[in-house]
Amino acid sequence: MKLKDKVIIITGAARHLGQAYAIRLAQEGAKLVVTDVRDCKETEELCKAEGAEVISLATDVTDVQQTENLALRAYEKFGKIDGLLNNAGLMQNITGPSLMDVDPEWWDRVFNVNARGTYLCTRAVFPYMREQMYGKIINVGSTTMLRTSNRVNDSNPHYVASKGAIMAFTRSICRELGQFNICVNTLAPGGTDQEIDRLGSNATPEDSRAFGRRGVPSDLTGTVVFLLSDDADFITGQLFAVNGGKEVS
Repeated sequence: MKLKDKVIIITGAARHLGQAYAIRLAQEGAKLVVTDVRDCKETEELCKAEGAEVISLATDVTDVQQTENLALRAYEKFGKIDGLLNNAGLMQNITGPSLMDVDPEWWDRVFNVNARGTYLCTRAVFPYMREQMYGKIINVGSTTMLRTSNRVNDSNPHYVASKGAIMAFTRSICRELGQFNICVNTLAPGGTDQEIDRLGSNATPEDSRAFGRRGVPSDLTGTVVFLLSDDADFITGQLFAVNGGKEVS
C-alpha cells in the first residue's frame, strides 16, 4: 500500500472522478476526508468497504470559513494532513460555448469554484503542512488549456481559462511551499468517458488520442496515487497531462 495511514482530503468527492479517486486512495491505505457541496455518504461508504477510515463533510470550496473548517476537522480527526486533492470543479451544465455567449455571471461562477476554490483549500491546509514540514497537493486542471478549441464557436473560454489559472497558481506557489517540503503539482486529465458523456458535442473525438479510445477513471487514479506518495517527494510545480496521447496544439 503506497499511502498507508496518510491523511488525504479530497474535494469534489461525491461522484464521478472524485469518487473514483477516493476509492483508489482507500485501496492504497489512506485515511480520507471526502467533501463536496453534495452529500458524500455514498463515497464514504464505498471507501469504508475498502477498509479505509473515512469521514465525509459538506463544504463549499468558495467559502473561506468552510474551507478552514474542513482543514480543522481533518486535523482534529486524524492529527495531521498529508495530502490535498483539489478536485472540486464546475463543468457540468456550463452554457455558452463561445466568447460572446458566455454570461459574465457564469464566467465568475466558474472561476469562483475552479480557481478560487483551489486557492482557498490550499490556503486552508498550508498551515498544517507547514507545521509538520510535509505535504502533497494536487490541483486538478485540464488539457483543454494546452490546445486550441476543437471547433469554431466551441471554445468554452470561461472553463478553459479557469483551468489555466490553476496551472499558473500551482507554479506560482511551488517555491514558497517547497521550503517546507510541500509538493504541489497539476493533474491535467484529457477527458474521461464520464466527462465526455456530460459534455456531448464539446468533447474531443476518440481518434485524436494515440490509443484510439476514451479515458476511464482508472487511467487517472494511478497518477494521483503516485503524486501523493513518497515516490514523488522530489517533484513539484509540474503539469501531468494524462490524456491518452491526445494531440496538443
